[in-house]
Amino acid sequence: MHTMWKGSVSFGLVNVPVRMFAATESKDIQFRYLHKVCSTPIQYTRTCPHCDRPVEWDEIVRGFEYEPNRFVIMDEDELKSVNQSRSQTIDILDFVELTDIDPVYYDKTYYLAPETSGVKAYRLLQAAMQETGKIAIAKTVLRNAETLACVRTYQHLLVVETLFWPDEVRATAELPNLTAIEAADVAQNELQMAVTLINQLAGTFTPEKYVDERRTALQALIERKVSEADVTEAQPAAARPDNIVDLMQALQESIRRTQTDASTATPRKRRARAASGSAAETGGSGEAPQRKPRKRTAAKSS
Repeated sequence: MHTMWKGSVSFGLVNVPVRMFAATESKDIQFRYLHKVCSTPIQYTRTCPHCDRPVEWDEIVRGFEYEPNRFVIMDEDELKSVNQSRSQTIDILDFVELTDIDPVYYDKTYYLAPETSGVKAYRLLQAAMQETGKIAIAKTVLRNAETLACVRTYQHLLVVETLFWPDEVRATAELPNLTAIEAADVAQNELQMAVTLINQLAGTFTPEKYVDERRTALQALIERKVSEADVTEAQPAAARPDNIVDLMQALQESIRRTQTDASTATPRKRRARAASGSAAETGGSGEAPQRKPRKRTAAKSS
């Protein structure tokens, strides 16, 4: 696994040196969009719709849209001034019951593995938390952002669960039909039947028995198509010229210049153009066509 953070868990005067690893990963099957004609992967470019051209990274700034189409621009120095410096500790603030935290607050899980020098202190904290059944509320800094988290035991390890801040959890008052739920009358016999059904389905959580059937079927389909050579190969990307000319713009500009030249031409130039046009029609070089000399006949003597 890749170490994403290195520091220590701090509670009281005790520091437990640890490394942090992502505990979960997405196993969803990802597809790429291809051009149907040649099977080449589609590219997405950064473009400015106002300037109508691609934009490089050094031309991009960050802006906060406080009103529609109105932004506050922030430069890198301003952003650095408010960023939190990378923390080397997970500071435990309180110990609470696991049931005190509703699962809606949980964001992402990370494993904490002890450093060689901190195995005993790691084991002490893990055993004490198991003995008391408590979990720890903590703060740290991940990716320049202050992060609320909890530290708890999982099997024989300590894990960190990043938490949403309270104002990031949407208020239930925004949901529809809340008053209708409170006003709905539940008959006692219906409630008893529902409780009986829940008790019949009750059991121990065994995660291994739950399978993503769609992903399993999709993986099997992909493997079958590969084994049957039902595959395609993408064509290499075409080389682009350094100077790309907008054909429509070039044509429009050519027409505009032609019309301008025609409107400003002098009468002599117009006659010259007319003469050259006549020569073109006759296939000549622009000179007037030569008449054949008449054949003279000798005069009869009387």
